[in-house]
Amino acid sequence: MRATILRQLDLPNLPSASGVEIVGGTVYVIGDDSPLLYQFEAAELQPGQHITLFDTAHFSTGRIAKTLKPDLECLTALTDPRTHETGLLAFGSGATSAREGGFWVPLADGQAASTVYPVSMAGLYARLRELLPAGVTLNLEAAAASAMELLLFQRTVGAAAGNLLFRLPLAAVLDYLYHRTAQVPPVQATHVALPTIEGRPAGFSGGTFFEELLFVTASVEDTQDAVLDGAVLGSFVGVLDARQPGTKPATFVQLALPDGQPYRGKVESVAVRRRSGPGRYELLLVTDDDQGGSTAVIVDFQA
Repeated sequence: MRATILRQLDLPNLPSASGVEIVGGTVYVIGDDSPLLYQFEAAELQPGQHITLFDTAHFSTGRIAKTLKPDLECLTALTDPRTHETGLLAFGSGATSAREGGFWVPLADGQAASTVYPVSMAGLYARLRELLPAGVTLNLEAAAASAMELLLFQRTVGAAAGNLLFRLPLAAVLDYLYHRTAQVPPVQATHVALPTIEGRPAGFSGGTFFEELLFVTASVEDTQDAVLDGAVLGSFVGVLDARQPGTKPATFVQLALPDGQPYRGKVESVAVRRRSGPGRYELLLVTDDDQGGSTAVIVDFQA
């Protein structure tokens, strides 16, 4: 396996990129310090208009303070199996009570509508916390939706045993979020072994379905805290079986610069731009430097 950076692009005025999705000719990005959904033209990543997910005076400085932000970390495009409505679902990490909300943005022909619908994730997060190992804080870092399932990726910094993949039936999740039922959807939790750097375990940071594969990213931080940041040691790209994720060993490779040296940035999310050849893919990653800066990273990935 190989994951080599082809080019990096700064994303000005987009603080702390945390999630990315590609729908048709549009790239959608969220930032965990921002109330906006950012749009880019997919081919050259030219910025377009943004959509306000929620209004807040706390964004007047250009970043929402850590103690106040809803910490939007998860972004996925999905289709409701019952109504066939398509949209983007963005939601918080759940690491604190302020981070339990989410937003549904309908899509029409791949384009996001200006109307945004808030959704409450609190009941679902309460169920997820029941499945965590003792002493582990809920910290969702990514989501990926297939036709039938929603996958949620738990990142547990400094503790390899806490990296979990939650699998939920998509129809039941949407019934709950849309208040068609009060029943919290069933959840299956699977531990996934992730690699290490300098003895520090990686934690999930991104995930997306493409064809029969589930692409995931993971990064390594020198911290034991789910809220506080630490020094970044590097990032990985991996592949799981999309039909039965978590049932087979995942394979990972550390992200490298064009000269072969390890990339030391923190990857936050992944989308697949295209399949460029047999077992070869062009990926779009977004990164966060923990100081408010964000980049888009184009990667040549060979499975």
